[in-house]
Amino acid sequence: MKHQKNKELEKNTINPSTCAHCHDDHKNDLNDNDTNRLKVYIPAIFSFSLLVLGIILDYNQILFRNGWIRPLWYIIAYIPVGLPVLKAGWESIQKGDFFTEFFLMGIATIGAFAIGEYPEAVAVMLFYAVGELFQGAAVKKAKGDIRALLEVRPKLATVLRNNEYIGVAPESVSIGEVIQVRAGEQIPLDGILLSAKGSMNKSALTGESKPDSVKKGESVFAGSINLDGVIEVETTKAFKDSSIARIIEMVQNATARKSKTELFIRKFARIYTPIVVFLAIGLTFIPYFFVQDYVFSTWLYRALIFLVISCPCALVISIPLGYFGGLGAASRNGILFKGASFLDSMTKVNTVVMDKTGTVTKGVFKVRDLVTDQIITEADFMNYLIAIESKSTHPIAKAIIAYNTEANKYTATGVVEIPGKGLRGNVNGKIVLAGNKALMTAHDIKVPTTTDQIVETIIMVAIDGKFAGYITIADELKDDAHQAIKQIRDAGVKKIIMLSGDKDQITQKIAVELGLDWALGGLLPEDKLREVEKLQKDPHVNVAFVGDGINDAPVLAISDVGIAMGGLGSDVAIETADIIIQTDQPSKIARAIKIGNSTRAIVWQNIVLAFGVKVLVLALGAGGLATMWEAVFADVGVALLAILNAVRLQRMNLD
Repeated sequence: MKHQKNKELEKNTINPSTCAHCHDDHKNDLNDNDTNRLKVYIPAIFSFSLLVLGIILDYNQILFRNGWIRPLWYIIAYIPVGLPVLKAGWESIQKGDFFTEFFLMGIATIGAFAIGEYPEAVAVMLFYAVGELFQGAAVKKAKGDIRALLEVRPKLATVLRNNEYIGVAPESVSIGEVIQVRAGEQIPLDGILLSAKGSMNKSALTGESKPDSVKKGESVFAGSINLDGVIEVETTKAFKDSSIARIIEMVQNATARKSKTELFIRKFARIYTPIVVFLAIGLTFIPYFFVQDYVFSTWLYRALIFLVISCPCALVISIPLGYFGGLGAASRNGILFKGASFLDSMTKVNTVVMDKTGTVTKGVFKVRDLVTDQIITEADFMNYLIAIESKSTHPIAKAIIAYNTEANKYTATGVVEIPGKGLRGNVNGKIVLAGNKALMTAHDIKVPTTTDQIVETIIMVAIDGKFAGYITIADELKDDAHQAIKQIRDAGVKKIIMLSGDKDQITQKIAVELGLDWALGGLLPEDKLREVEKLQKDPHVNVAFVGDGINDAPVLAISDVGIAMGGLGSDVAIETADIIIQTDQPSKIARAIKIGNSTRAIVWQNIVLAFGVKVLVLALGAGGLATMWEAVFADVGVALLAILNAVRLQRMNLD
């Protein structure tokens, strides 16, 4: 059912009634091999050959001396390219939709036959058909990145049941089951690695092809490719909740969400087309009352030219195609827009507000500084500290245990946790305290006054009632954090702000280090919400908020654009956000803005191009200064130029 829904969404994304290509995509989507693709061009090649030969015969007047042979020749040339359009037009009329592009092309070419303009009638329909084929190819290319993402859906999971591995559909695997993944295979479900180590290609999820090393107990994600040996994984989520399923659903929904420009053009085309039809009728008959030497065939020919020029194909194809190109370029860069409308929204952002932990920092605690008293060496100090912290499950304890030091030789016993202060225990026959200043004060241990100036988390250690030293624990900035801030400013953002739940001192320190405009720490979720709402009171401010945690969800929801970090981000943040950065790189914020700006620029270039040329040639056609050949250029030629312009997005260098 979901697959069928996806096909409908893809079809409806570029499916205005005035667009011939979109009616059936010329069945191009079904023709995925080279042989079938060539077959699509055979009718056009046949018609072109007969048209060229007919023009030569017209010039030499050899075969066409009998009056009936000439029209029959051109009718045979017309049928391969004209019949599908006439059939589609008739089907649209039966559904009550008269004013389609099929109708315009059918009336124009049949009218040309009626007044004896046979070569021009065939040429108009032939170039129209060729234009449609090129449009079909361009649409397929624009959809390529999105379709490639949809096709990474894992098809099989090798699950351990009754002491043997069997292949089943990923949807049938339960949480907690063990699956096996061979080298080169996709991981079918999210889980925890049971094997000693693994190497993953996560390009389907993040756009980054660089291998990612994973250790035992760490998370692995559905859609990743196992690069090295056979691994075992314990599943932690059902397939419908896995990373790849979530991304597929977002992409499917993105293709269905139109931008305001796209929706306007579709509505405009429905009004514009019937108006042009009635103007063409008027152009045929009204001159009878005002022109002295009125010739019906002359004015009918002008009206037919008017109809051909009026086809809004360049607009209704190239604009959605531009947005498809933007969505595809974004997904290729590890950025998921939940709809074309958010490509437009990113162009208006002038203020970026970001969370700290997990957004500009890695969200992982590490030992930053180690200072000991002269009574103990650094190695012994860490051995005492690691021994006592190994009995704790606190995230800070994990950071201390992971610190690179000599093998721990000591064992802690009788460890007691003192709420809000730290730990107390016996290590190597000595009483060891490890915690904050409040713990030291409670045990009458004097600490250096210099520690009061430290803003990072500090763990002090006392051994047998004497202060032994301290370590500082801090989150690390992401590798591209400085680069991200520079690029965001270069992209035209006027103000960059940090709002964090972490201590204000730490927040201010990182804000200064990154060169932000201002920052505020120690905030609850409702405080962040209030600060963003204050910014939004200024009608000239458009806020993009970047976060990753559950506490960021309310702000992501009310921001003009909500951006979530997709790798470390919580499910709630990802569901609430408008844009997902799969690589967790803050530098992708600027890239998202660039993609939005490039998409909008190309869309408006196409609008101006299509309207400008059509208005000019419409005026020339009404005045008798344009022939069917100019009409063909104004319709098919402009459409092709607009499509080529839109396709540029897929090749654009965004660095």
